[in-house]
Amino acid sequence: MILLTGGAGFIGSCFHAALRRRGESTAIVDRLGGEGKWRNLLAHPPSLLLPPEELGGFLEGGHRVDAVVHLGAISETTARDGDLVWRSNVALSQLLWRWCAREGVPFLYASSAATYGAADRPDLFSDDPSRLPSLRPLNLYGWSKHAFDLWVQEELARGHEAPPRWNGLKFFNVYGPNEYHKGGMVSVVKVKHDEVRAGRPARLFRSDRPDIADGQQKRDFIWVGDVVDVMLWLLDTPGAPSGLFNLGTGAARSYLDLAHAVCDAAGVERRVEFTDMPAALRGQYQSFTCADMDRLRAAGYRGQFTTLEAGVRRYVEQHLAPGAEPFC
Repeated sequence: MILLTGGAGFIGSCFHAALRRRGESTAIVDRLGGEGKWRNLLAHPPSLLLPPEELGGFLEGGHRVDAVVHLGAISETTARDGDLVWRSNVALSQLLWRWCAREGVPFLYASSAATYGAADRPDLFSDDPSRLPSLRPLNLYGWSKHAFDLWVQEELARGHEAPPRWNGLKFFNVYGPNEYHKGGMVSVVKVKHDEVRAGRPARLFRSDRPDIADGQQKRDFIWVGDVVDVMLWLLDTPGAPSGLFNLGTGAARSYLDLAHAVCDAAGVERRVEFTDMPAALRGQYQSFTCADMDRLRAAGYRGQFTTLEAGVRRYVEQHLAPGAEPFC
């Protein structure tokens, strides 16, 4: 059985669907709530669904667990409750790490590109663990993910027991189906699609930096299917090295590129309108991200990453267009 926290969420449910398609037994730890997250599991119900407060009892219940995949977290970049974020994003991760170390179970967990903070050059997005102490995240969410990454390195340096195989993945800007419940944290691809489908221009934030033109803020956008492929490869490859890896495409693309790709995929005229960045995001906004993928490639991963244009077209035509299947 695979224990999957956050398995009803965006990335988690897409990964869960892939596990179920190949016959894996799964136990999901998540809350379905009232935002329709159950639909993410519609085609692939889990073997077991647990609320987070029952996780401890499950871990001590003698169940056979072949791997723990820990994706559950408070992921809002605007989160403000530091105590809640620490409990959810750091303390729970520490508990699962220690359990996997004690029980000899492989452990795969979600970190984030938000840990890189205001880095604005490709060479600064290295996932070399020796660079971790120099990172300065811009928000509470990014800091919590960084705190756990640092804690893992400290555990290893002290010679403390570790899971037999472990990987942390610094997710960059992931987009794709099953994100509909995310409210203000939904991907820019879906937001822009909804705008242009309604006959409006695609709206982008003006740049808050004088050295970056409006629309030229750049991110490493990655199709969720590529994320799932890497995660499956890590679980399926006993010889893959443990460690912390970036998970993006290695290419930074502008928001203007993304808006044009959405318009093209939706079959509408390219129209873009710029609006002021909200005050809550100023000073906490990453104007550039680009994953350095050298370490994952050196670890043996040979899969190819979907281009922005191909991924956006796939998302729009297969999941967002009228009559398409909205879930993976």
